[in-house]
Amino acid sequence: MARTMRNKSGLAVLNRFLSSPSLDLRRTTTTTRSLETLAFEEVRASTTTEKPYNFTAFWRLVLVDLRNHGRSAEIESLSPPHDMANAAKDVADLVKSQGWAWPDVVLGHSMGGKVALQFAESCARGDYGQSAQLPKQHGGVGLSHWSFSLSTKKWKEGQLWVLDSGPGKVNTENSDGEVEKVLQTLQSLPTSVPSRKWLVDHMIKLGFSKSLSEWIGSNLKKSGDHETWAFNLDGAVQMFNSYRETDYWPLLEHPPKEMEIAIVQAEKSDRWDADVIQRLESLAGRSLDESEGKFSVHVLPNSGHWVHVDNPKGLLEIVAPRIASIA
Repeated sequence: MARTMRNKSGLAVLNRFLSSPSLDLRRTTTTTRSLETLAFEEVRASTTTEKPYNFTAFWRLVLVDLRNHGRSAEIESLSPPHDMANAAKDVADLVKSQGWAWPDVVLGHSMGGKVALQFAESCARGDYGQSAQLPKQHGGVGLSHWSFSLSTKKWKEGQLWVLDSGPGKVNTENSDGEVEKVLQTLQSLPTSVPSRKWLVDHMIKLGFSKSLSEWIGSNLKKSGDHETWAFNLDGAVQMFNSYRETDYWPLLEHPPKEMEIAIVQAEKSDRWDADVIQRLESLAGRSLDESEGKFSVHVLPNSGHWVHVDNPKGLLEIVAPRIASIA
């Protein structure tokens, strides 16, 4: 999830990615201190009840765990189908239930990128009611896979950022099928396992890498004398299938007016086919139509799919100036 901050030059800085366990509203500050210090002090400030609601200026950020992710996996009222449309609707329902303004900037990574695209498409179509507004002139979001920022200022236009997530259907012929193999393996396991070590060793024996096996093991939680999944496995499978099957090319071809959709393609990511890259570049190079929004594509060098880990500085250099430009 993304966090947006400001320094004295007025630059809106996307300073780190994290997932929020509680859907908390986070706020930002104005300073020249190190980003690491800012991150710590922002989390501390957001949990200090004596601070006023408008303690920090310009930006507020909401960090969201998608359904079947993080603490959202514990919410039983998030009923099926578990797909991109309902994951985006969850965010709209959250905004409305809290009485927040609609976001200025929406950012989503991986699956969250497609949820962000669905959010914009549904807003433009009027699926969330007449009060819903596209990411412009009122607020911002970041997904755990996604986040959004809410602002106290008004913007010229809004932005939607899709971080290393293809907009179209996933071509299974060009996929190594690793995700599918992992999900099938997890579905074949009992609902509880003896320990995290048992699971990691079991996955390695089945041929999965140690790093992947350890990451899978990190998704367990204690349940009595055993470990069980910290997420809804069946729901996660449904979401993955929806992610593969949804297509947002029409949205990129005709972005809603007063909105810019920006895709960040990680240079070393395995998510991009040559024909998809060519199509994105062609769309980005079109002449502007004043009746529609904008589309841009950016290549993040020296980075694989995990953009916030592989090249966070490069990601900042792409995203931060663009966000600052809409102020």
